[in-house]
Amino acid sequence: MDSDYSFSLTTFAPSGKLVQIEHALHAASAGGSAIGIKAKNGVVIVTEKKLHSLVDGSSVQKISTITENIGLVYAGMGPDSRVLIKKARKEAEKYFKLYREKIPVLQLVREMASIMQEYTQSGGVRPFGVSLLVAGFDDKGPQLYQVDPSGSYFAWKATAIG
Repeated sequence: MDSDYSFSLTTFAPSGKLVQIEHALHAASAGGSAIGIKAKNGVVIVTEKKLHSLVDGSSVQKISTITENIGLVYAGMGPDSRVLIKKARKEAEKYFKLYREKIPVLQLVREMASIMQEYTQSGGVRPFGVSLLVAGFDDKGPQLYQVDPSGSYFAWKATAIG
């Protein structure tokens, strides 16, 4: 019954769900697992690569550097993550050009979450099918955030996605 409502981003199904968001969350949870753990002096992120037998594993990068002090790992659809990584790098560069300092981790997370949320309500696009763990270090010390396809983000001491 809910599939009758999957054509629209902003139409709620009788169950009270936005079906497009449910599909994006399912895509993110079907990806390889990723774990993040924050310590006093840094953050560790690890991931599992779920690859088909014909895929060259060296061509798949699940952990990416955004700036020299911020990185991320994703669970879900690889092409969606590449779009978000490119957008995150552009946001970080815009911030640097304007203020001549590195973007704070929380500010970059907010920008990424805003982009992801925008795609849940804009026509002609679908929500991103990825969850992200963003790890970074700035003047507030080590930080770990999770960003979901809906645009929600949370700070964590330790968490897992996928």
